[in-house]
Amino acid sequence: MNSFSKNGYLDMELLRFTTAGSVDDGKSTLIGRLLYDSKSIFEDQYEAIRLTSERRGEEHVNLALLTDGLKAEREQGITIDVAYRYFATPRRKFIIADTPGHIQYTRNMVTGASTANLAIILVDARKGVVEQTRRHAFIASLLGIPHVVICINKMDLVDYDETVFETIKKDFQSFASKLKVQDIQFIPISALNGDNVVKKSENMKWYGGPSLMYLLETIHIGSDLNLVDCRFPVQLVIRPQNDKFHDYRAYAGRIAGGIFKPGDKVMVLPSGFTSTIQSIEGPDGPVEEAFAPMSVSMRLEDEIDISRGDMISRENNVPQVSQDVDVMICWMNTRKLQLNGKYGVRHTTRDARCVVKKIHYKIDVNTLHRIQDDTEIGMNDIGRVSIRTTQPLFFDKYQLNRNTGSVIFVDESTHETVGAGMII
Repeated sequence: MNSFSKNGYLDMELLRFTTAGSVDDGKSTLIGRLLYDSKSIFEDQYEAIRLTSERRGEEHVNLALLTDGLKAEREQGITIDVAYRYFATPRRKFIIADTPGHIQYTRNMVTGASTANLAIILVDARKGVVEQTRRHAFIASLLGIPHVVICINKMDLVDYDETVFETIKKDFQSFASKLKVQDIQFIPISALNGDNVVKKSENMKWYGGPSLMYLLETIHIGSDLNLVDCRFPVQLVIRPQNDKFHDYRAYAGRIAGGIFKPGDKVMVLPSGFTSTIQSIEGPDGPVEEAFAPMSVSMRLEDEIDISRGDMISRENNVPQVSQDVDVMICWMNTRKLQLNGKYGVRHTTRDARCVVKKIHYKIDVNTLHRIQDDTEIGMNDIGRVSIRTTQPLFFDKYQLNRNTGSVIFVDESTHETVGAGMII
């Protein structure tokens, strides 16, 4: 569904995935193995890490060194951010968001995972499901990531024992029954030796499922987008105002949901005026249909007063319109969230201001319990709040549409992003 060009790599579907796990669960080694076995690194890069591994006296080529820039940052005490890596196979393009595992980097995981189609959560076969595993699974569920793959790593250190795999799988499934995740899959792997990473393992013939790479290449993500509810937040009004395009007026933006076609009847919010789509243009010219996440410009048959922040939808299927919104917020700033505090709000292409009217509860991300008596929300905390905005927002619940269901909170004095919210 993300195909925009007529040929080559650009025409392939894009899968965004995030990796999460406790420290030393083998995330760096797994990403290094995926890049190496899919032939996505250069020979000189491989030679450099081979020589480094040899110098250190390590038995294997340490593929974790491919992603060790992040570890060096951590050792220097610099703020750790999400590291993005790109690679492609003949079937698909990939963007990996490598997110830190520590509790103090919850906000970074939220940032990296917010646009992901899939989350890989690593579990050490010797340790099983730990606190970090549960936290990462909860955040994946909160962020509405449609597919979760539990990679039970270091199977070589438990003699590739099937009972170890099955015990961890059952343990996780009993916890996951409380979460809203549509699709959970389990793969036993050894990132160090490459078992079930790109190729099927000879050491685990009892496992009948796919390798991780085959799953990443073939998992169906076309239906992850909301193609039912038509949503087009207007980003820019195009008025060339020259003799050649004297009366030209188009509305540019990125489609946030649904499928639009020329001839469709549409409604514009907040005015409520209706019109018909005259034409739709993409980067390469006119298109017969446009769907998320395409960037297009749209012309309507009637002249309506439309500006940035307005939304075009179907007449009989409009988003919710309200100034009172309930949000699950992940706080990202060292200064705590203030009750009755005023913040800037960014929602799709609309900028507004808001007041925090109520802090309902904080969530213990390890147990999923609501903490009703502690409503202080500090950095990396997640809680439920009610806000009132200065102008109406046009939104859907986050679980229905991640584009129209998310908001960003901004400190108006420093212009820092201080929180990310999921509308409930």
